[in-house]
Amino acid sequence: MTYGGPVHFTENPAEAETIWLLANWIWRHTPLDLLTSKRVVTTIHHIDPNKINKQDYLERDKFTDAYHIPNEKTAKYFPKEINKNKIKIIPYWGNDKLWTPSTFSKEFLCNKYSIPNNQLIVGSFQRDTEGFDLKTPKLSKGPDIFCEIVEKIKPKPHVVLCGWRRQYIISRLEAAGITYSYYEMANLQKISELYNCLDLYLVTSRHEGGPQALLECSLKKTPILSTNVGMANEVLSKECLMQGPEEFLDSIHSKTFDHSDENHRRVQKFKIENLFDQYMNFLKAT
Repeated sequence: MTYGGPVHFTENPAEAETIWLLANWIWRHTPLDLLTSKRVVTTIHHIDPNKINKQDYLERDKFTDAYHIPNEKTAKYFPKEINKNKIKIIPYWGNDKLWTPSTFSKEFLCNKYSIPNNQLIVGSFQRDTEGFDLKTPKLSKGPDIFCEIVEKIKPKPHVVLCGWRRQYIISRLEAAGITYSYYEMANLQKISELYNCLDLYLVTSRHEGGPQALLECSLKKTPILSTNVGMANEVLSKECLMQGPEEFLDSIHSKTFDHSDENHRRVQKFKIENLFDQYMNFLKAT
């Protein structure tokens, strides 16, 4: 699919004029001779101020020509020594060719994936543990907040989980007697259909770049409530932005959480065809 150009991509970094590091940790896995001899763009998805390593940022800044970030919130946590003119804000895009409202009924899809359809179905599709220990919650993603909310929903919901490293939430759900369905290695097509099994998706993060679930739910017309992280205030209706567990619970128990039509209208400007050229022009200008 082509939206603009000409920008040519190669799998061989030695052939490239610009190296795009798609996550801030990748530079440690890239030969320094390439980083010092090429133009380098580094994407910083989000910064957790409780974990920031200032020296790491200053070391990386020695060879980074430009930074890409997806939202304004990330910019304020950069070390003050970094030239703010090197930072370019371009939002994430959503692929509306993949994330589309389902032509199948919720009942049909729940039956397909053996998900009970007689209780509130709540989803979470991102990792929740820190590192590889599979026990320590990744607090920037807010799995503890997610569990605090679902543990207090009356009557008990059914939770749908996707993705790797969901052991923290699973252990909390089992301790609370909350049923769940877990699809660890689901492909994108399955995830797309699982979105349409949900009554509600919850984003309970403390720090985020997107997350992509904001775009995916909005394109799918899946109801979503979120903390005001990352791109949430740009993508979602203000009625979907929650300040803490009690606000989440009030919206859930009062059944006032479905603003999917408004979210679908707002997300249109974040579709891939509306942002692709911004990325290409940024790479060419670096």
